[in-house]
Amino acid sequence: MGDIRSMFRGSSCHTIDEKGRVIIPVRFREILKNRLSYGLMLSRLDGGLMAYSFDEWKKIEERVLSAAERNQAMRRFRRVFIGEAFECQWDSQGRILIPPTLREYAGLEKDIILVGVLDHFEIWSKENWNKESKNFEEDMKNEEVINEIAKLGL
Repeated sequence: MGDIRSMFRGSSCHTIDEKGRVIIPVRFREILKNRLSYGLMLSRLDGGLMAYSFDEWKKIEERVLSAAERNQAMRRFRRVFIGEAFECQWDSQGRILIPPTLREYAGLEKDIILVGVLDHFEIWSKENWNKESKNFEEDMKNEEVINEIAKLGL
């Protein structure tokens, strides 16, 4: 998956301004720069936005293209996940402009959370992130989930 220093980790609270701009944390921008990516690809999934470096996005497109050949559900997934993706370059202040359609999908209005999940990071509204955290707590009551996590040695 790559050098340990080139992974997205941790979370941070931010705000989105009235124009839809979000500051990308310096630690995330450094990872992107190390990958020679001075912007990112954004798409939607699970009520949040997924942010990928350009090199990771290329790998995703190849996998999605291959999977879309197999069934209609994957063709629909490709249509929405790839079809609603946007390339976002950051400005001199380290901000990206999130397109209105993605802001609306993710419910991004003011308070947001950026969450590093190794090969990419996610952008959530505070409200949707709180729901996701509650879903995690519910998952942790499921014996099957607990067993899968235990297999990781945790």
